[in-house]
Amino acid sequence: MAKTMAVNAGSSSLKFQLLEMPAEQVIAQGVIERIGMDDAIVTIKYGAEIVAERLVGHSDDDEDHITITKDGKGKKYENVVPIKDHQQAINFMLQKLTDLGIIEDFQEITGVGHRVVAGGEWFNHSVVVTDEVLAKIDRLADYAPLHNPANAMGIRAFQKLLPDALSVAVFDTSFHQTMPDVNYLYSMPYEYYTRYGARKYGAHGTSHRYVSARAAAMLGKDLKDLKLITLHLGAGASITAIKDGKSFDTSMGFSPLAGVTMATRAGDVDPSLVYYIQEREGLTNDEMLNVLNKKSGLLGISTISSDMRDLLDVQDTNEHAKLAINIFINRVIKYVGQYVAEMNSVDAIVFTAGIGENSVPVRKMIVDKLSYFGIKLDNEKNNVRGEEVEISTSDSKVKALLIPTNEELMIARDVESLKGQA
Repeated sequence: MAKTMAVNAGSSSLKFQLLEMPAEQVIAQGVIERIGMDDAIVTIKYGAEIVAERLVGHSDDDEDHITITKDGKGKKYENVVPIKDHQQAINFMLQKLTDLGIIEDFQEITGVGHRVVAGGEWFNHSVVVTDEVLAKIDRLADYAPLHNPANAMGIRAFQKLLPDALSVAVFDTSFHQTMPDVNYLYSMPYEYYTRYGARKYGAHGTSHRYVSARAAAMLGKDLKDLKLITLHLGAGASITAIKDGKSFDTSMGFSPLAGVTMATRAGDVDPSLVYYIQEREGLTNDEMLNVLNKKSGLLGISTISSDMRDLLDVQDTNEHAKLAINIFINRVIKYVGQYVAEMNSVDAIVFTAGIGENSVPVRKMIVDKLSYFGIKLDNEKNNVRGEEVEISTSDSKVKALLIPTNEELMIARDVESLKGQA
């Protein structure tokens, strides 16, 4: 069987999953963190079964570390090594897959699918990477300055090492290209849209696409007959209204900075306030964007952590932590309420991503505040993490579903579907 690599390249990290296709069997998955540093962290899980756990490697020396995973059937390789750039990271990763016997030769990998955050209006579906496509990804860097340059870097690095593999770009924004203009346009001079593409693009589309399809399967209905609200709640968070099987509205905007409160991103802020603060703090545009992207959100309000787990642990004794949690819940509720009104009803809400999949108390706080439109939480069913399950009561008018996202599988499927088109 052919092997396909699903890749998510960040500015200093590289996450990957290797699958046998079309069987959709995960062979290995891993992450390389702190790229560009002398102490880059490499973690690769492989073996009989891949178990769900955070892929973070820690080692005190340069020796290889292989440990048995929780289920006792798989193995985990961990190491700390100097890695100067993405090219070296990919080379190290592919060589290690060979050394560990996961693959015999690089040529076994016949397809590589890359997550790309911003596709603008150029891309409403996944595409085979050509020079023209790569040039457009570069040109769209202004739409996602924290993501697109790293995504393009990953594509080029893989193309150099695997020139014969099919290279596919899978865009976070493409799923949202079905939004009606009334939902994606801003109330600004129309010429800014026609000249500069000033509009809402959204993000996390691959995740919303996956969980909405799974929700339809769980409910035993055609996706086109459902009205869903999918909650991708992680370090980055977005809410999407799905109607007639398509993205109808979404919380993220021109960039992934807009929408609900996130781990370190501010979400929606009055632009006049941004200018006001920038003037008084003497910040450049880049410095102000850094504040909004990396110093705000849960971290900015709580003053202690961007991790929801940390805040939940101290919420009873730390007022700032409690406030940050409440603001996060408040912003989610506002968007859900707005989308119920926009669609005139909702059949189910879906929780996914790091917080959505794993935080029992956050799901409870959100569902409890949505009881006004007939959703009831089953506390026993909700007491799970990372499982695909309905968490609402049997008599709940609106269903609540927990569905672990699988963006890597969607990427691999898109690669498979494009074979023969290269």
